[in-house]
This record gives sequence, C-alpha cells and structure tokens, in this order.
Amino acid sequence: MNILDIQFLMQSGVFQVFKMCAPILGSALIVGLVVAILQATTSIQEQTLTFLPKFLTILLVIALLGGWMFSSTAAYFKRILELIPAFAK
Repeated sequence: MNILDIQFLMQSGVFQVFKMCAPILGSALIVGLVVAILQATTSIQEQTLTFLPKFLTILLVIALLGGWMFSSTAAYFKRILELIPAFAK
C-alpha cells in the first residue's frame, strides 16, 4: 500500500460524498430558486415559505434515490473493508 493508493482512496471517498449530496442539494436549490422567483413576482416576502417545499422535495429525493444511495455507500464500504489486509502489510 503506497501513497497513491491512499490518495485514490481519499479521492473516491470525497467523490462518494459528492454523489450522495448532489441530488439532494441540487433539488433543494432548484425548488428554492423557483419559490424565490414566485415570491419576487407576487411580492410575498415570507421567509418561512421556502421551508416546506424544500423539505418535501428533499424527502421525495431521498425516498426515490435512497436505495441507490444505500447500495452505493455499501459498495464503497465493502471496497474499503477489502483493502484492510493491504494496509496491514
């Protein structure tokens, strides 16, 4: 196990976190932008109005992609567990 293997492991960990967070954050960003545009056009300046649509969108994305997120994270964790004997050498 050399420094390049450890670097690859760290890079894949950061990429795994990005893969898990991007759909949730992206959907919340889009819904927030749409609600903000609607607020600006209707002159409704309620700060808490964006909370419920974002919350429901995040729950929907997690419900739809939760299985994929879990299996992807489990596969990454399995790869890490398989590398443990290489670290011991």
